[in-house]
Amino acid sequence: MRKIVAPPSVRALEPGPAPTFAILIATYQAAATIVECVESALAQTLPAQEVIVIDDGSTDGTEGALAPYGSSITYIKQENRGKAAAINRGARLSTAEFVSILDADDVYEPERLAALSELAAARPDLDILMTDAYLEVENEIVGRFSDRTPFATAKQSVAIFEDCYIAWPALRRTTLITQGGFDESLRIAQDWECWIRLLHSGCVAGLVDEPLLRYRIGRTSLSSDRMNALRSRVHILELASVLDLSPDERRALEHFLARRKQRLLVAEAEQALRGHDSEARRRSIAVALAAGMPIAARLKALAAAVAPRAAARRLAAIEARTGHSRLERSIPSNPSARP
Repeated sequence: MRKIVAPPSVRALEPGPAPTFAILIATYQAAATIVECVESALAQTLPAQEVIVIDDGSTDGTEGALAPYGSSITYIKQENRGKAAAINRGARLSTAEFVSILDADDVYEPERLAALSELAAARPDLDILMTDAYLEVENEIVGRFSDRTPFATAKQSVAIFEDCYIAWPALRRTTLITQGGFDESLRIAQDWECWIRLLHSGCVAGLVDEPLLRYRIGRTSLSSDRMNALRSRVHILELASVLDLSPDERRALEHFLARRKQRLLVAEAEQALRGHDSEARRRSIAVALAAGMPIAARLKALAAAVAPRAAARRLAAIEARTGHSRLERSIPSNPSARP
């Protein structure tokens, strides 16, 4: 039996039947990776009932790359409307009990659906199923998703405010549709927003503690849209404020939202300083005056406002020494983490 990580069940449970799965692949301009992705979906030791590829308006030859698969997959092409709209369409077209999400540049290990099926049968109360994942950069395994983002088993609806510990899950299809699917107005972090809503509707998530997906991080994408990602995290938590939250949940939300806003202010100031932007002084002062900002951060921000060029040199020196910047996702270094 595989190791399962999940909250305790609220009632005595008998194992249930193995459910059916569809694999949903939303793709856009991913002709270079889509074939390997689809191959991994079709190579599952427990075959999916459906493999549905929703092409979100690609113009790079994706359709031709998938033509040889014929009836082995269901290929749908739509005008470019975003990943959320593509996944929603795939979920509506599917007839499986669970829809398992696979990004077009990632791959499943062969036993992933089998592991999810075992989890669903052992815990029929779960609506969200996932496994751990390898983090891969340029064909090298550099860590596991859970190394940095441990799966939460207690107060899942609160823990999701702090970290998006759910990633690449399989979702009970009827529940996803009933809860409105993914928010199609969002182009970034639409998955996190969906998990927040699902957990607050009463869904429970479980994990198979094996890395059975390879999440491929492209070095060229590590900093390309980092500021938008930071802003989106603030926006997602602001959207969550309209949910019917308990007093404890609301206090937690306000706490984590304040922390995200602080991080964003600091990142915006650092970006302005490093770019010798005319906004550098104003943004540094905003950090110094922000509510709840630690005293050390206030003092550094005030110093940056007085001498922005010197602060920029210090930031460059720190980044050169540590290899870390708020403006980039750091890549974990774990050479011993091999499949």
